[in-house]
Parts: sequence; structure tokens; C-alpha cells
Amino acid sequence: MRLKIDHQSAVPLHIQAENLLRELIKQPEYQAGKLLPNEVELAKRLAISRTTLRQAINKLVYEELLVRKKRLGTKVANAKMSSKSMNWLSFSQEMQARGIVIKNYELHISWVFPDETVAGFFDIKTDQKILKLERLRGNTQEPFVYFISYFHPRVGLTGDEDFKMPLYEMLEQEHFVIATLSKEEISARLADKLIAQKLEVDVDSAILLRKRFVFDQADRPIEYNLGYYKAESFIYTVESRRSS
Repeated sequence: MRLKIDHQSAVPLHIQAENLLRELIKQPEYQAGKLLPNEVELAKRLAISRTTLRQAINKLVYEELLVRKKRLGTKVANAKMSSKSMNWLSFSQEMQARGIVIKNYELHISWVFPDETVAGFFDIKTDQKILKLERLRGNTQEPFVYFISYFHPRVGLTGDEDFKMPLYEMLEQEHFVIATLSKEEISARLADKLIAQKLEVDVDSAILLRKRFVFDQADRPIEYNLGYYKAESFIYTVESRRSS
């Protein structure tokens, strides 16, 4: 795409730059995650000052069309993923329903001793090992959620299951455990060093923490799940209906 500013036009330079950027970011390569040219290069190509260019970029950042990455550059913002509180599904099923291809960036299985919080939820002792599942997931461009799941020993997981399947489908098909009830807590957090590294954000960046407590048909706990979401990529919506 040819980038050119009309310096004889009555339209202000920053408006022209903004309009050019709006067209530029529609290009397939930038939609796919390519970084925009750096400000020095772009301002030089347009024969405008960096201040004028930055004014245009700031407008698109404000509109959440662009996102700045420290020490990396500026790129098109990903469309925010959303999740509703009603009719909950596994993460894979949620994203599949929205036509989003999910990629597993990391998948780790281990046997650990639960801390008091997890043991208390499962009503087991802290000296009994349970299966811990860690998954770093996202779209084909970047990760945006880090999951940590703990499972009650009663579920019967061995660690050899196919955890690339939708989780609750796998539990039902392979272990006859049907996830029926989910209780959730949503809170804001600042990313510590580990979470920042996983989600590719700066330390102390805002993230969304979703705790999910999952029960079977007999209201027995089966999963304790922590989900750390990149704030710029995720929206959680709550749907409520007033009873008559």
C-alpha cells in the first residue's frame, strides 16, 4: 500500500495520517500480527513530524484498534474474546462456538500435593497428591490465557488422557464424570513475573483472574481452575434476567 500525505490539502496532517493508518491496518499482513513500521521510519515516509504521527497513532490506540508493545512496537489489536456467565462450556467449546482456532502453546501435567485452599475445596488431606494441568492457550497469533487446573482424585485421571480434547468432553467420555455446575469468581490482578512471561506482557500489567469451581451431577467437586487472562484480549460478560 502506498502511503502519501497531501501537504497542500486543507485536511489537517494528523487527520490524514490517521486515515492512512486506518487503511494500512486493514491489510492482511497487519491483521495477521505484523508490526507497523516504527514511528521514525513512518514519519519520514510521510514527511511529517513524529508528534503529528503519534497523535494519529494515539487516536487508534484509544479506539483499541492498535496496541503498543514496549520494546517491540505497535500492531493491530486482537479482537477481544468474550465469555458469558450463562450456559458455560469448556474453553475449547467457548472458542469453537465463536469460530476461533485455538492453539496450545504449552501443556504440562504433574502430580502435586495440594495447598490448603485446594485441599479444602476438595475436602482431602494436603498429603494426598492430585493431578495438576497447566495450559497456555491462545489464538494462532499469540497466547492470551494461562490455565491451572487441579482435579479431585475421585475423577480417576491418570495423566495419559488426551488433554487436547475439550476438557469436559474428555472427562465424560473417558471417566464418565459429567461437569454440571460451575461457580466462578472474577477479579483484577497485576501480573507477576511468571504470569507476565506466560502472557507476554509487562510485569504489573493488568490481567483478569477467573477462578472456576466445577461440580458433578451430585454436587461433588471435581475441578479447581485458575485462569489468568490477558486483559487486552478478553471481555467477561454477565447476563442476568429479572424474575417476574
